[in-house]
Amino acid sequence: MAQLFEAFKIREVTFRNRIAVSPMCQYSSTNGYANDWHKIHLASRAVGGSGLVLTEAAAVEPRGRISPQDLGIWLDEHVENLAQIVELIHNFGAVAGIQLAHAGRKASTAKPSKGGKFLDENQEGWRPLVSSSAIAFSKDSPIPEALTIEGIKQVTEAFVKAAQRSLQAGFKVIEIHAAHGYLIHQFLSPLANTRTDDYGGSFENRTRLLREIVQGVREVWPETHPLFVRISATDWVDKGWDIEQSIALSDKLKSLGVDLIDCSSGGIIPGINIPSKPGYQTQFAERIRREANIDTGAVGLITSGEQADKIIRTGSADIVLLGRELLRNPYWPHLAAKQLGHDKLWPVQYDRAWQ
Repeated sequence: MAQLFEAFKIREVTFRNRIAVSPMCQYSSTNGYANDWHKIHLASRAVGGSGLVLTEAAAVEPRGRISPQDLGIWLDEHVENLAQIVELIHNFGAVAGIQLAHAGRKASTAKPSKGGKFLDENQEGWRPLVSSSAIAFSKDSPIPEALTIEGIKQVTEAFVKAAQRSLQAGFKVIEIHAAHGYLIHQFLSPLANTRTDDYGGSFENRTRLLREIVQGVREVWPETHPLFVRISATDWVDKGWDIEQSIALSDKLKSLGVDLIDCSSGGIIPGINIPSKPGYQTQFAERIRREANIDTGAVGLITSGEQADKIIRTGSADIVLLGRELLRNPYWPHLAAKQLGHDKLWPVQYDRAWQ
């Protein structure tokens, strides 16, 4: 029996299988608002059979967007359109989740189809960019302002308010984005954080912002609803953030009410040679799951049903998150079920395609 298609319960939320749609930027919003593209894109992944459908990174502040076209949740007015998407996802059998994010020093960039370079204020970009320290991401990027203590409090409050709006929209899962070189990761990694106050230096200090955000979000997020955190388990660089720190952090986050660690890697500085290959990050999910005793998600070049099922069956992770494979084929879960001999998963409307 394929364990990939076993139901999975966290708190009071049950997922019909272990397949999740990984957050993937669509670069299709205007002023942060979800629109028809997001409705069709996300609802089709629910029809496609995934158990959890996560939105792309939703910025908690306008200055926290990666690009001007990013999804947002910094306004109460954003809730209405998001609620329509949530209703569609739930109607089609999946659980709706949202990723809350702040890009920090990696904000204000053009979408990839336009080159992805940093944008000036006369190109739809904005200033200042903010970070843990006044260190540019690359030689071609602007120098950010180091957040003051008051600024840190404002960012934390922005995450909390975004969580409240997520609840109003009907989401059942929140994922806090602390990976890929974005703002929270900029505090975690000593490669980006050279502060000398309570938010820099020691492991305890560098993890303080994330812990405070988690505590604030958990206070307003129902006990019945799961809370995930996505981390970069390693920077792939000496003297950077690494798997040992990730295990220690995961243990602390579990005690604060985090239910699952979504295990990615990299992104803090450019030009790093990451040894990408199928399942190359699964080792991080397995170690964190075993050593921190917390549920984990595996992500990264997962493309086949057999590969995904093996990750679950061997206890390497509790869920798999697919990105590009689900962009290529939103109905991938149906194909995987058929390949693995699982009872049919597809909608009755599509029955004749599989007979």
